[in-house]
Amino acid sequence: MVTTPTENVTKGLEDVIAGTTSICTINPANESLLYRGYSATELAEHAIFEEVIHLLVEGRLPKKRELKRVVKLLVQERKLPKKLVKVLKQLPDTANPMSVLRTAVSFLGAIEDNKQYSIDETKQIAYSLIGKLPFALMTWYHVSRGQSVPKVTKTRSYAARFLQLVTGREPDELEERIMNASLILYAEHEFNASTFSARVVTSTLSDIYSAVTAAIGALKGPLHGGANEAAMELILKFSSPEDAERGIMDMLSKKQKIMGFGHRVYKKGDSRSYVMKHYSKDLAERKNQTKLFEIAEAIEKTVKAQKGLFPNADFYSAVAYYLMGVPIPLYTPIFVLSRMSGWSAHILEQQSDNRLIRPRALYHGPQQLDYVPNDRR
Repeated sequence: MVTTPTENVTKGLEDVIAGTTSICTINPANESLLYRGYSATELAEHAIFEEVIHLLVEGRLPKKRELKRVVKLLVQERKLPKKLVKVLKQLPDTANPMSVLRTAVSFLGAIEDNKQYSIDETKQIAYSLIGKLPFALMTWYHVSRGQSVPKVTKTRSYAARFLQLVTGREPDELEERIMNASLILYAEHEFNASTFSARVVTSTLSDIYSAVTAAIGALKGPLHGGANEAAMELILKFSSPEDAERGIMDMLSKKQKIMGFGHRVYKKGDSRSYVMKHYSKDLAERKNQTKLFEIAEAIEKTVKAQKGLFPNADFYSAVAYYLMGVPIPLYTPIFVLSRMSGWSAHILEQQSDNRLIRPRALYHGPQQLDYVPNDRR
């Protein structure tokens, strides 16, 4: 049935229901984030990222043999095609790491058969991309800086392997647990901008490579990704908690935006932030860098008192990444490595029950005009 657009337009589609999903929701009672019914924060405390990948992609938590299969598969899929390595080495060292990931996915799609993949084939590509992207990112990063790419321990978790790729050393147990938690908490978040972009592309019967390329492009925008990088740069500006309080008060008086605070959905606080705050505090104490955490906490208290805003998942994740030795330009790419699992789940869900996503717009332009020949205008 054809319908005519009405005046009921919500800018930014805020609170507009754009489809159905069984992957993720936010419990309206307590604003807790649920992955297929499981609390994301509980998963972050007790699971490893590979379990959550299986939960999102396959629809259930894995049994022991299924988890072993996923762990083994992700290790096997880490190997990059030689053609991709050649492309990565040609990218400039000034490139945005998000552009590097976008290029890597697009190139992988270009060297594969250009066709409409089945659901099973899409699922296998999803695992392949989840396994390859950390190595693609860090191959470019190290080579572009004249460094060799660190070798990783195959027996460690996805989170530990990534940290080893970044720092060149094996992480300790606390660092591995924190990176696991961060990857889990970033894995999925319903119909956010990048996920919706992926579903729109999938709805056209395009392939997973195109959908993920679009999703990375959406996440590259600072209104979606990048808040953790901006938050860390802000924290590093201050020398003490007192300096931070004064600086934030000055920024607020000038109506400047404080990155890492507020959320379109969460109004009472982002539960993911509290998990990362706890971990970043533990790590700061372990590394004897408590001043950094105290500065972050002073910023949180000031923003909450003055604006009533709570930190989102990005704010304390930034502190944890910094303390683990992760370079700031890699913070948003970590978001990609994590969200690949959620994007994959949505691409598969859209593929399994597809209808072209094609909304209408409320027209505000001129009504029908008569054409005037060029010599009479």
